[in-house]
Amino acid sequence: MRLGLIGFGNIAVTLLGQLAETIDAPLECLTVLCLPEFAGETTARLAGEFAGVATEVAVVTEAPALLSHRPQLVIECAGHMAVATHVPTVLRASVDVVVVSIGALSDESLEKELRLAAADGRAHLILPAGAVGGIDLLAALGAAGGLEVRYRGSKPPLAWSGTPAEAAIDLGALTEAEIFFTGTAREAARQFPKNANVAATLALAGAGFEATHVELVADPAAPGNVHEYSVVSPLAKYSMRIENLPSAGNAKTSVSTVYSVLREIRNRIGPVAI
Repeated sequence: MRLGLIGFGNIAVTLLGQLAETIDAPLECLTVLCLPEFAGETTARLAGEFAGVATEVAVVTEAPALLSHRPQLVIECAGHMAVATHVPTVLRASVDVVVVSIGALSDESLEKELRLAAADGRAHLILPAGAVGGIDLLAALGAAGGLEVRYRGSKPPLAWSGTPAEAAIDLGALTEAEIFFTGTAREAARQFPKNANVAATLALAGAGFEATHVELVADPAAPGNVHEYSVVSPLAKYSMRIENLPSAGNAKTSVSTVYSVLREIRNRIGPVAI
């Protein structure tokens, strides 16, 4: 496979580590798109830590340069700005893209642009399940309409550092769980872009951004990043609770998110997709 990565942060590095351990043979080509100021460091790490992942490796700083290496699949894991800056170009070039920063689609104009770009390029905009399960069932039920979806995301207080939660509550002084945000999935994804991708995923798979109710919680007793949601539809009712361990390099990210992306790649490489 010829694989492209947009971003070389915690998710990309963890993903490459998992690829090195699970694929039977090196990738034919790995191309990493990063910011110019990180190009030297990225090149060095790829040559050192990840020397065996791919036969051919390249580091670029613009989408056209990424496309010049003919990727068959591109993984975006660099944040909302990277989605807007690079993903439409890649989709229009007829290359499928897995978007990890799903919350970026809370911007209605960007969501429309991405859908049009995918249609123009006859490519697929792939939205992985990430840290949450049951997305297949939710998407299936969504076709019947009439969905009611409620989501509650709980993380240890310090996992909410650097977000608007700091202005709402004293994260360092909490002794019990406290809800600091209640609203729609669109509001959650916009206010907490690094923490609310699950809310956006549920919204896109199910009832939409405005009809998906969200609560965000800082909980000193949380065993990790906890995602709970309930679904009521004319066809079925179900609820789910997932206790995810945080990624070793970023407490805001559930490590299962990386494995969700790994699944997308392995489904492309292997003879069976599941």
